[in-house]
Amino acid sequence: MDGQIVALQARLQHRFSDPRLLARALTHRSFSAEHNERLEFLGDSVLNLAVSALLYDRLADLPEGDLTKVRATLVKQEPLHRLAISLGLPELLRLGEGELRTGGRQRPSILADALEAVIGAVYLDAGYAAAEAVVRRLFDSVEINPRMAASAKDPKTELQEWLQGRKMKLPIYRVAGTLGAAHKQTFDVECEVPEFGAMERGIGPSRRAAEQAAAAAMLLALKAKGK
Repeated sequence: MDGQIVALQARLQHRFSDPRLLARALTHRSFSAEHNERLEFLGDSVLNLAVSALLYDRLADLPEGDLTKVRATLVKQEPLHRLAISLGLPELLRLGEGELRTGGRQRPSILADALEAVIGAVYLDAGYAAAEAVVRRLFDSVEINPRMAASAKDPKTELQEWLQGRKMKLPIYRVAGTLGAAHKQTFDVECEVPEFGAMERGIGPSRRAAEQAAAAAMLLALKAKGK
């Protein structure tokens, strides 16, 4: 994997002083106790700040409320999943056998989380300026315009409206499992659309967050199949 890691750093345009940070960013909790969730937590905050600054520059006439909506559209799971694929993260993820068997390399929630972890790793390796530069380069190819504020919806709402527009029943959400101590649990939620025989999973620090992640994965899967 060494050659692939070198290539990833070239795509990021950041060479790690401490390669162990990048290795951890690419490690899912199913693979090792030394996984990427803390880096993901950090990277999420760095990403939000960097995207906020980017929007402040690009959309100079947009009010605060609309800027918040555009940011929410850019940092949700679907666009982060696409960016992770463009970086080649699926082939580099370190996953446990169970996740590998169930398609973890392509799971939107895992890839989006890994991208945030990579951003967190860059921040720890070289500071905020380096991490912000990576974020700005990632979003160079993303179309950003004021109209995005009007279309900003959370994934559960978007999935519900998508199904209702096709006269279909609402999705079914089920908690498949929980991990961690009671005060710091991680929820694993399934989202099912029976009419399509489709099932997707989402993981989050709360049931609501996990449901949103599962809904986002379902939307991505349905759109990819041309439903």
